[in-house]
Amino acid sequence: MTVNWFPGHMLKARREIQENAKVVDMVIEVVDARAPLSTTNPDLPHLVRGKPIIKVLNKADLADERETRRFISFFQKNGIGAVAADSLRGKGLPDVVRAVERVYAPLAKTLLEKRQRVRPARIMIAGLPNVGKSSFLNSLAGKRVVKTGAVPGVTRGRQWIRIKEGIELLDTPGVMWPKVENDEQGTKLALLAVVGEKAYEDEAVACYLISVLKHRKPEMLKERYRLESWDGEPGELLEEIGGKRGFFLRGGTVDLNKTARAVLEDFRKGGLGRLTLDRLPDEVNS
Repeated sequence: MTVNWFPGHMLKARREIQENAKVVDMVIEVVDARAPLSTTNPDLPHLVRGKPIIKVLNKADLADERETRRFISFFQKNGIGAVAADSLRGKGLPDVVRAVERVYAPLAKTLLEKRQRVRPARIMIAGLPNVGKSSFLNSLAGKRVVKTGAVPGVTRGRQWIRIKEGIELLDTPGVMWPKVENDEQGTKLALLAVVGEKAYEDEAVACYLISVLKHRKPEMLKERYRLESWDGEPGELLEEIGGKRGFFLRGGTVDLNKTARAVLEDFRKGGLGRLTLDRLPDEVNS
């Protein structure tokens, strides 16, 4: 599924990120731990002019723990700092602070050598819509400082937040890149509600999720939807799920749209269990 969802306000957000990059020391990119590669913005390194980037794999409570550890190792081996976090419960936040301090240490040392005052580390928070960026910032700051919501693009405005004596954060709006060319990545972004509802069809995305579960986590289908067999095609299984949930239209046919929305909601809220959609590059190519 090719996603072409780029509202006008996102062009303004890209410019804002470019301007903010001039006044920060590093960037924290918040990604969804269920798809750390698919929710990484490929344009970000260019937009921030090569500033160091720390990846925060947010919503780690919804992702497979083993896979999250593997992705963190993958990023670190490629010279990118990475930390897992569960912003709603405040887990992983001390690790984020330590990662920031490690990245900032060389600059602080340079300032001292020049006999200049070591100012707080200035950090820009970036990330795609709906990866939990605002919730992460609120949790890190220890108070509600930005509006949060489940609708892509809800965060607005610009503000500095000091979270401790040596760290200042600058929030930015969630921003997509202009066009997602890879079909599977686009479907994952839809599944994660990163793109707006008008950019995809619920039934197609639900069928993709069922296909993933069939091949990688069939026990989730069995436990959540009481399916005795998952040998059928994703569309057939979606219909069976709708029948078991009692989602019928007049005439007795299954309401596939309602069923698809219910399946997507189950995944997004963790009702299916912990699941990571992305795979490491060596696994995809093997």
